[in-house]
Amino acid sequence: MGERSSRQSNKFDEEISGGEVNWSVVEEDCVDWRGKPSDPDKHGGMRAAFFVLGLQAFEIMGIAAVGNNLITYVINEMHFPLSEAANIVTNFVGTIFILALLGGYLADTFLGSFWTILIFGFVELSGFILLSVQAHLPQLKPPKCNPMMAAEQNSCEEAKGFKAMIFFVAIYLVALGSGCVKPNMIAHGADQFPRAHPKQSKRLSSYFNFAYLAFSIGELVALTLLVWVQTHSGMDVGFGVSAAVMAMGLVSLVAGTMYYRNKRPSRSTFTPIAQVIVAAMLKRKLVCPSDPRMLHGSLHLSNGVVPSPTFPYTPRFRFLDKACIRTQDGNTKESSWRLCTVTQVEQVKTLISLVPIFACTIIFNTILAQLQTFSVQQGSSMDTHLTNSFRIPPASLQSIPYIMLIFLVPIYDSFFVPFARKITGHDSGLPPLARIGIGLFLSTFSMVSAALLEKKRRDTAIFDGKTLSIFWITPQFLIFGLSEMFTAVGLIEFFYKQSVKGMEAFLMALTYCSYSFGFYLSSVLVSVVNKVTSSSRNAEGWLSENDLNKDRLDLFYWLLAVLSLLNFVNYLFWSRWYVKSSKTNNDVVGDDNLA
Repeated sequence: MGERSSRQSNKFDEEISGGEVNWSVVEEDCVDWRGKPSDPDKHGGMRAAFFVLGLQAFEIMGIAAVGNNLITYVINEMHFPLSEAANIVTNFVGTIFILALLGGYLADTFLGSFWTILIFGFVELSGFILLSVQAHLPQLKPPKCNPMMAAEQNSCEEAKGFKAMIFFVAIYLVALGSGCVKPNMIAHGADQFPRAHPKQSKRLSSYFNFAYLAFSIGELVALTLLVWVQTHSGMDVGFGVSAAVMAMGLVSLVAGTMYYRNKRPSRSTFTPIAQVIVAAMLKRKLVCPSDPRMLHGSLHLSNGVVPSPTFPYTPRFRFLDKACIRTQDGNTKESSWRLCTVTQVEQVKTLISLVPIFACTIIFNTILAQLQTFSVQQGSSMDTHLTNSFRIPPASLQSIPYIMLIFLVPIYDSFFVPFARKITGHDSGLPPLARIGIGLFLSTFSMVSAALLEKKRRDTAIFDGKTLSIFWITPQFLIFGLSEMFTAVGLIEFFYKQSVKGMEAFLMALTYCSYSFGFYLSSVLVSVVNKVTSSSRNAEGWLSENDLNKDRLDLFYWLLAVLSLLNFVNYLFWSRWYVKSSKTNNDVVGDDNLA
């Protein structure tokens, strides 16, 4: 073991000449489209990432256009009841985010990000095409009728049997494809920037900003142009346009094939994690050495240089260090399920440390759920006239922050980030944890703005008999859009930059799971609030009526503002803990090749 460690350390030291490192040697294990080692001068960088950004914009156009108007199709064309239609849409969206975990796992373990995107991109495209075909052919839908006019006679025939099967196969092909594509788009784009190369670190930070810009452009086009097409030209044309833009996204992906640096998939994503846990449990009665250099897989580098494939030792979760204690003599090899390296243990420590940060974003996404539900209802109760003849669809209110962000994100990256770098010395301008915190703090004011507006809207309607203009609702959307730019991008950047080898796509998938948990918590919170507030004497629940003038949505928003502020304080504690617990012993690193 010591001989191998010495060879690796000497090999790295040989690449250092005059303080400069040969980054082609330190480069991660990446290959080009032919399977040959990637060339830093030919592969990767922003040129390659732009092709991925094209896919990202087109994919979100297609899926957002379908998701935002799916309930209309389910009710008006498939003739499902309102409650069942709402559940269908909710399950569809939730499935997308949950299946992101599958996409991350397949990419990290078997396929790699590029092939996962390509395969499941065609799965998503096939779902769009099937939806368009069903919406176009009368034979695949129930007979036409107006659900509103026919409600009393129950004369609308609900989709059943083969027709229902076609519909569910189509939407879940879309869910499977989109869920597996989403985390890998971010990961594959970020893979174009080798983290070991100091010049690429700044470009990686810019990539995450531009990825959010691509997302904003896609959402804006979907919420305006594509929804307009669905409304005025029919759902069959609308679904067909979603298929077309998804196909354009896949063309963009394939067009950049010759420029990509592709990370090889790991042999197993979860096996090394399981080995650490099992080994630590088997050796739970042993005492950890006071000197971490005695742990299996540790290297002591006198020149203070830490090679990129290695993990610095951290003193957090020291009970896991027991997995690195050798119980056999040096000539006897222990099973990998009984003896692990420092690198393996540090990877598990990193994953555990990410959990509190991840949990703090759930409340943030619960607030997002309100802007897509109750805030749209608020808009429906206001004067939607832009001119005498043109009304703003309440659902299009969600496009307000994206209009701002397509201008704000480039300004942030071009002007604010360079200025912040001079102050913080961080490549990203603001460190990712600070960026997340700013976003969480701002989200509180989004709910404060929503609560103040709802109080004014309700009082104006009840006491003055007037209707407020829909423009009053703009601040809560703008504030949350700004907070999302900080938190969403900061979370993605933070998770990606955690050096958990072979789990980049899976960690990107975890960020999407936060959306699922946030929306689920929103449903639970609404039910609990209704139950608690309706249990008091002679009181109706805050959200028990369909009439906002009778409900107390403003009080619910104040509750969310308080929860958001408490969540921010909780985040401050865990972010400080993360920074403190991540301090390393610079003299001790783990040898990744000693397992």
